[in-house]
Amino acid sequence: MTIDNGGKRMPEKPIKIEISNLNFFYHRHKVLSNISGTFPEHDITAITGPSGAGKSTFLSVFNRLWETIPRASVTGTVHITLAGKCRDINAPSFPVTQLRRDVGMVFQSPNPLPMSIYKNVAFPLKLAGITHHKEVPPRVITAIQSVGLWDEVKDRLNQNAFSLSGGQQQRLCMARALVLKPEVLLLDEPTSSLDDASAAKIEELMVSLKDRCTIVMVSHNLQQVERVADHLFPFHV
Repeated sequence: MTIDNGGKRMPEKPIKIEISNLNFFYHRHKVLSNISGTFPEHDITAITGPSGAGKSTFLSVFNRLWETIPRASVTGTVHITLAGKCRDINAPSFPVTQLRRDVGMVFQSPNPLPMSIYKNVAFPLKLAGITHHKEVPPRVITAIQSVGLWDEVKDRLNQNAFSLSGGQQQRLCMARALVLKPEVLLLDEPTSSLDDASAAKIEELMVSLKDRCTIVMVSHNLQQVERVADHLFPFHV
């Protein structure tokens, strides 16, 4: 498959991500071929297309999650502007740990950690070496508030995260991704496992987050794309 959105730059907003001549291989099999395109800052871009077209594989390129797949490889360039500087995210000098702090990700199915609600959100801060007792609690609270979950969990922060409903777990996972204040948020079919009411809350949340980060989402739900996306990045088999 070959995809190219023409590299069209949206004059009203700067470009956050630029991809040039991207190819993705599993072993010797080429999954993605010669993809180029741009993603505007502080907008929602939806990656759309049929099942099996490589949408989730493509999303894994933005935070180098593909590196966890044995014998996978990428050619081409991916530049993301982070902290005001255009970075080649595949450059050996750019650590993947830093990239994944700046580019957060939420997966298709909620994946809370087997620990309390509070510790789920605080865990990325611990991994990043942010442990000061005066800094962690307000950042955790702010992240939970930002996903509209605070009023629902403020009295049970020490309860296991698995006590939450599916929709609440997904918002918790979004809070966990947001606690590090990423500049880019990747969403891989974030509502596909949720009921309509929970999905609606996630959609409202996505739109509200645009003022603080750039969102790239994979979705097979065309009605959802019409409701929340500013731009389309279509995949064709």
